[in-house]
Formats: sequence, C-alpha cells, structure tokens
Amino acid sequence: MSGVPRTECAETMNALREELQRAAEERSTEGLPTRRADGDGPVGDRRVEEPPSAADLVSDFERILADHERKLGPDHPDTLRARSNLGGACRQAGHLARAVRLFEETLADGERVLGPDHPDTLTFRNNLAGGHEAAGDPAHAIPLYEQALAGRERVLGPDNLLTLQCRDNLARAHELTNAPARAVPLHERTLSDRERTLGPGHPYTLLSRGNLAYTHHRAGNGQLSAEGFTHTLTDSERHLGPDHPATQHIRQLLTHVRSA
Repeated sequence: MSGVPRTECAETMNALREELQRAAEERSTEGLPTRRADGDGPVGDRRVEEPPSAADLVSDFERILADHERKLGPDHPDTLRARSNLGGACRQAGHLARAVRLFEETLADGERVLGPDHPDTLTFRNNLAGGHEAAGDPAHAIPLYEQALAGRERVLGPDNLLTLQCRDNLARAHELTNAPARAVPLHERTLSDRERTLGPGHPYTLLSRGNLAYTHHRAGNGQLSAEGFTHTLTDSERHLGPDHPATQHIRQLLTHVRSA
C-alpha cells in the first residue's frame, strides 16, 4: 500500500473525530457547561472553551463524589452520576483500571437503585463499555454497547442523540475488533438518522459520513471510501470552511484512500 501508512491514517481519523466532536460541542448554547467526563452530557460550571486538565477533572470529581456521599448517601442518583463522572475523568487521565472499576460499581448500583431501563443506568452501561474499550478490550465492550443501545432505542427512542451516539460507539468497537463488515451497516443507519434529524452540515453528520468512509477503507472498499470522503470533504468545506482542522484532516484521508 502506497501513501500514508495505515497507522498514520488511523491517527488522522482519530484526530478528525476529535475535531468534529469539538465542533459539535461548540454548537451548544452560549455558556452551556462542558460535557460530563463520561461523555453523555453537561456538568459543573466550566465552559467548553476553557476545558480543565484531566488531572483537574479527577480532583474535581473526587471532591464532588465525596461531598455527595457525605450529604446524600452512596445510593442517591446524584452520587451515582458523580461516581460515573469520576470514572470518565479517570479514563481521560489514563487511569483505566480505576475507571473500569468505578464504572462497574456505578452500573451495579444503578441497576439496583434505579432499575435496568432508567436512562442513567443505560448511560452507566455505555460508559462501562467505553472503559473496556479504552483499556484495550473492545470485544468486552461490544455486548455492553449492544445492551445499552437496545435500552436507549426502547426508552429514549431511535432518534435520540444518545441513542445515535451509542450506535456510533458500537460500530467503532466492531472496527477495533477487525470486523468492519459489522460496523458498516451501523454507520450507514447512524448517518441516515443524523442527516435526517440534524441536517447534512452538522458536525455529528459529518462525523458519521467520515466514519462510514473510513470503515469502507478498513474493509477494502476503496471506491466507496473515496466517494464517502469526497462527499464529506464537500460538506465540511461548505459548512465548516476550507481551512477548518476537520476539513484538513478529511482532505488528508481522501488523499490516502485514493493512493491506497
């Protein structure tokens, strides 16, 4: 294979995902707090443009969790969310074994206290899957993502943003287990749903289109990959601008798949 090495292509794709996630967050209402450490919603009073360091997040959520446990008790829903947020902060900081342990504890408590179909419990299950994935065990993450996705489709609906995010997570886990053929239909459905609900220019829609193109590349479908990245590049140039970092990453990926 000529052109950019595969590992560099994967790094570029990861950079694209980060840029589009950042662009999606920046579309939030002005002054909205940043996403929670677990990736499923806002918490705290920090703004998106001033993200705390991973170490600061861990310290912040350790303090919040201790305060909640003292004032509200270990089984209060706010305490469970704080523990999940601490797990997310540990994941960001690279403390992966601790993150998985916190996510496991929170899921078990959520199922016992809130029930298996409570939206928070579904988030805890999604977060545990993400913890296993980050720790290098995507195969362990897949059934957890599948359970979280089924629950979110049933409880939140198929078009809910969290449902779509969970399907995206499941597809990525299949990629990481070298099963792109299983990831393709998941990315296709997520792209269709995001394009319908968010529009073609939303960063999450661009993310889904890029994910699908990249998965076609991983599956050896060079023509479909090139067509997908060409479409993604056109939409990114139109909606984010030709000089946006995400647009530049898409351009690099398109060059790579065309030369592969």
